[in-house]
Amino acid sequence: MREELVSVIIPVYNAEQTLHVCLEALRSQTYPNLEFIFINDCSTDGSLALLQHFAESMEDKPSPTIKIVSHAQNQGVASARNTGLDNATGIYVYNVDADDHIEPEAIALMAAAAKKADADIVGFNWFLTFQQNERKMKQPAFRDAWDAVQQMLAGTMRWNLWLFLVRRSLYEEKQIRFQPGMNMGEDLLVMMKLFVHARSVTYLDKHLYHYGQSNTNSLTKTYSDRHIMEVTANINEVDRVLRNSKFATEIGDHLDFLKLNIKLPLLISDKKEQYQRWLAWFPEANAKINKNKALPLRTRLLQELAARRQFWAVKLYYKLVIRLIYGILYK
Repeated sequence: MREELVSVIIPVYNAEQTLHVCLEALRSQTYPNLEFIFINDCSTDGSLALLQHFAESMEDKPSPTIKIVSHAQNQGVASARNTGLDNATGIYVYNVDADDHIEPEAIALMAAAAKKADADIVGFNWFLTFQQNERKMKQPAFRDAWDAVQQMLAGTMRWNLWLFLVRRSLYEEKQIRFQPGMNMGEDLLVMMKLFVHARSVTYLDKHLYHYGQSNTNSLTKTYSDRHIMEVTANINEVDRVLRNSKFATEIGDHLDFLKLNIKLPLLISDKKEQYQRWLAWFPEANAKINKNKALPLRTRLLQELAARRQFWAVKLYYKLVIRLIYGILYK
């Protein structure tokens, strides 16, 4: 009996420098029934030519089916992911970013886990990949959908789309899509919606995805006003979804924990203006800093220092931990 079809969605925008690694990893997949959907979001480099060459090189193979859909105008990753979903026909959907890659048996292992547990969502582990080495990163195990939601809100579990295989009917029956134009935090919103509606979920203790960080500067996030607006729009929608869900009575302080987690990257910086942005963004959450015992003490201490405007200490943390320790360990 043929394995169930898995649709793999890959948004592509000016990814010429990294796309070849992603494509080779897709070519190497051992799973026998795949559909690759590439969304060329109006790239201006050689990305489209690479995709076309890849498709031509796979024409004589029974699998995968390859679809290349090009936007006439650049619409952003949220709309690109929607286009991918609109063109997907698989039983399951999986997302890969064009600057990352996956293990050869990744999709085979995900699909087997989904079949074994009859799961709507399968979660797993990942690698943080630098230029010269990489580190294994472990997602926490989750028992059920609320356990996963709670850990994402607390900041102990990542919500990246590439960490989950999802039954496509969950997207379609619940009409789950990304907010067009809201390209920061788009994966958080969608994964929250998916877990809210999931019937059965399972965790696979395997490292399957390689998430690329080209240098230690990538660890420092600079949010523009536009980025903050987009993330805020997605967080507000998460708030609405959860308060109208079966988990409404369980939320407690968790939404404030999420807001603190979302703005934490502003403190991974040596710029005072970033710290001031942190103070002004979701200020109502600052009173809950020490209530989230799931976070390490050093993270709560960093947030407390920022809330008390001890910016000299926040800058010292950045120089010691991020520039020195991460700069040496993760090259």
